Formats: sequence, C-alpha cells, structure tokens
Amino acid sequence: MQYFVKHTTLKNKLDLYRKNGKTIGFIPTMGALHDGHLKLVHASVYECDISVCSIFVNPTQFNDVSDLVKYPRNLPKDSALLKAAGLDILFAPTILEVYPNGMDIRVDIDLEGLDTILEGAFRPGHFKGVVQIVKRLLDMVQPDVLYMGQKDFQQFTIIRHMIKTLHLPVKLVVIPTEREPGGLAMSSRNERLSAEYRKKARVIFETLNTSKTRIEKDSLVTIKSDALKKISDAGLIPEYFEIVDGNTLQVIHDPSQHEYIVGLAAAWAGDVRLIDNLIFRGKN
Repeated sequence: MQYFVKHTTLKNKLDLYRKNGKTIGFIPTMGALHDGHLKLVHASVYECDISVCSIFVNPTQFNDVSDLVKYPRNLPKDSALLKAAGLDILFAPTILEVYPNGMDIRVDIDLEGLDTILEGAFRPGHFKGVVQIVKRLLDMVQPDVLYMGQKDFQQFTIIRHMIKTLHLPVKLVVIPTEREPGGLAMSSRNERLSAEYRKKARVIFETLNTSKTRIEKDSLVTIKSDALKKISDAGLIPEYFEIVDGNTLQVIHDPSQHEYIVGLAAAWAGDVRLIDNLIFRGKN
C-alpha cells in the first residue's frame, strides 16, 4: 500500500494509472475505521483497478468544537487495517494541504433544503462542510467511482445532489450499513460507548425494524410517537424519529403515495450521538 500526504505527488501517481486506462475507486473517511469502512474498501478493490482511501478529520463539518476534539484518531491502526484489506493508496493530507491559505474552495450550490432538515436541523452548517470537503477531495483524487455508506443516508443523498448539480464525472455507489451483533450500526463514535450504552443503543435498530412492519397498518403519527417512547424508555435521549421519502427526505403522511420510504433516527447514548436508518420500502 502506498501512502501520500501531498496532493501533487498523489496526482502524479494517479495520472499514471489513468494514462494506462486504470479505473480509480475512492473512499473518503475521517479515520477511526471499522468494518463498515472496510466494506467500502472491499467493494472498491473488487470493482476498480486502483482504490484510494482518504483519512482526514474535517473541521468544517463539526458544528460542536468539543465533538471535533473528542473524535477518535489512530492513523497507525487505520493504516494497518487498510493494508490488510488490500487498499492500494492511503491519502492522509494535512489541514493546510486540503485548505491552502488563500484558496477559495467554497461550493456554491442550492441544496434545495436537503441540508436543513433531520440532521441539518440539529447540526446547522454541518452539510455545507460535508459538501465542501467531499468536493475538494473529489477534485484532488478525481476518481471514477465514489463509495459511501448507507448509515449516513442524508449525507449521501446530499452528495448525490451535488454530483448531479455540478455534473461531476463520478459514479456514486452506496453500500448497505454494517452492523454489530445485536444490530447497532457501526460508527467511529461507537468507540466512545460504554458497555452499558452499547447494549442500550441496540434499541434504535430494533425500533426501526418494528416501525417498518407497521407502516401498512398503523398511522405514522402513532408509529413515530411509539418509536420515540421506546428509545427513551431504553435509556437513550431521542432527537428525532422520522419517516421520509427516500429521494426528497421530506416527511411523508400517506405511505401509499410514496414508492421509496425510509425511517431515520438520532439519539444520544450518554454523551455519544448516534444515527441510523432503515429502508422501509423501495430501493436497496
């Protein structure tokens, strides 16, 4: 596995691969890797000639400075995992490499409200930071295929919108969520969970599954109310539980009018904020 910090040296290497007709897959991450990330790497290694993974803890997408400080970092461990997974190139740039002084890398597009609901309502400015860093990394790597995980449903929906709006020459592939035994969605933040809260947090996925079985027969208002109570009763503090159209992310009121339906939830397990989702109907 090759390791790069500088964009220019990475570009020179990737240009050689492109010149020889090699396809390039890209997995952007913030490190603290788990099996969910490695699932993306495996997909890229299988489908593309050259696979690149970036590790960069992006400060512009943290609306809470304490969350940025607490975010787990372990580059040596991450590097070993990526090498074992068969990754070709690890790109771990510095902040100045990504955000050079004087360079305007703002992404001025209309997100059409996708960034102000659900996660965006609780984390103002978060998705503008996500769009900025993903666009910047895409410009640096110039991959043929971009791999993202389903766990961050709103995130990949917004990136898909960005790719379409800017006519970027990259294919987005979304990989299903990887889960721990018991159903908890794998997340870098899980490292901060106590054993007690890790067990309690299983209720999020359990509630999503139960709610999925009820959308054909019960009112959505009742389903959402019951879901919030179940999560709360388990010892977590729920922020939201919504049932939305999978394309627009808008809350639905009549399931019969929508072909693609997704349940999304966010809750606090102690001082760790967790998110999850489940497709209730439609695309997989």
